[in-house]
Amino acid sequence: MATPDRDRLLHALSLPAAASSDFDLNPVAVLPPGRLLRPAGVLVVVWERPSGSALILTKRSSRLKHHPGQIAFPGGKVDEGDAGPEAAALREAWEEIGLPPDRVEVLGQLPEHETITGFRITPIVAHLTGEFTPVAEAGEVEEVFSVPLAHVTDPALYRIERRLWRGEWRRYYAVPYGPYYIWGATARMLRGLAERLSR
Repeated sequence: MATPDRDRLLHALSLPAAASSDFDLNPVAVLPPGRLLRPAGVLVVVWERPSGSALILTKRSSRLKHHPGQIAFPGGKVDEGDAGPEAAALREAWEEIGLPPDRVEVLGQLPEHETITGFRITPIVAHLTGEFTPVAEAGEVEEVFSVPLAHVTDPALYRIERRLWRGEWRRYYAVPYGPYYIWGATARMLRGLAERLSR
C-alpha cells in the first residue's frame, strides 16, 4: 500500500550509500587481515500506525553471548537453511517477535555493516501496516517496543559518545529514546538511513 513514508523509504533506498562499520568513528583501529565475517540479516521494520510511523526494536536478553541487553533490530546470523540475509532476517523476526513474513513488504536493503564482534550485517527494510501484537521470544528477547520513525530519522538527534572497550576508548553513535539507549551498530545503521531520508 502506497503511503508517504513508504514512498520516502523507497526513494531513500534508491540513493547510493557506502557500507558502514563499528569502526567508522575510530579510524586508528587496526582490523586483522584476512578476517572472516559471519553473514547476518536484520529486519528494519517500519510500522504504519494511526499515531504515525514507528520502528520496531528489541531489547536483547542479558543472557545472550553477543550484544547482551542491547537494543537491536530483530535478526541474526544466516543459517545454513537460509537463502541469504533477507531470508534470515524474516525468519528471525518471526522467531524473535512473532512477525509473520507474509505480513511485511520488503522494500530493499541498506548497505552492509561490519560489527566489532565479527558479523557482516545486511539491514533489510520492510513495511508493515495494520494490527500487530509482538510476541517476544523469551530466550533471546527481553522486550519488544517501537520508536517513532521521526525520532530515529532525524540526524540532529544523534550524538557521538565513547566508552572504554578492551583497554581502548571507542567512539560510537547513540540516539536515546526515553528509557531506551539505542547505540552502537543499531544506531549507526539507523543514522545511515536518516542521512538518506534527509537528502
